[in-house]
Amino acid sequence: MAVSEHMLQEAVEKLKSSGVRITPQRHAVLEFLLNAETHPTADDIYKALEGKFPNMSVATVYNNLRVFREIGLVRELTYGDSSSRFDCNTSKHYHIICESCGKIVDFHYPSLDEVESLAEQITGFDVSHHRMEVYGVCQDCKKDKKQIV
Repeated sequence: MAVSEHMLQEAVEKLKSSGVRITPQRHAVLEFLLNAETHPTADDIYKALEGKFPNMSVATVYNNLRVFREIGLVRELTYGDSSSRFDCNTSKHYHIICESCGKIVDFHYPSLDEVESLAEQITGFDVSHHRMEVYGVCQDCKKDKKQIV
């Protein structure tokens, strides 16, 4: 599903209003992220765009992702020692992660703000945010597993 031109324009305007220059590479990375149905790594983005931008480096992708994150256009998802993944959906939502292939899928559930309040009351912490992940095996991996057996 292609991102609406309107969403891309809004993101470009947000970058411009923050003083960020819109280069062809930056525009391509942004458009790729907005159209991504997965949560790509910087390397995924680089591989997808290297044919169109042969002089672009992985560092260029990382630098653009850093700018997007700082401005609030993407969230960086870190999972242990594996590569960071990037999510253009910055609204409150959760993720389910396949234990076989690593696929990450968004799912929406009412925010757990009451858990944050309870955590503050019990621990005395000033809670800034929370993150919930659910783990399992995706449909594709379940199907593949059945075919092997």
